[in-house]
Amino acid sequence: MELKEAIMKRFLRKLINLNIWGGRHTELKELLNKGFLTIKMSTGEYHISLNSHKQKEIYEFLENFDERIK
Repeated sequence: MELKEAIMKRFLRKLINLNIWGGRHTELKELLNKGFLTIKMSTGEYHISLNSHKQKEIYEFLENFDERIK
């Protein structure tokens, strides 16, 4: 399976699992404000990626989030 397709499927499954349908939505603003994501306009479309300069902070955020869920 192509990487692009795998990412799309995983993202859609995550939204389905969180029941993000119709009027419900999720924001990426907090992730952008933390600098975890970068958005680039290319070929008339937005492209989103993880900020490689924030790898350590992203992993720490995920670890702390996982600990809160337990």
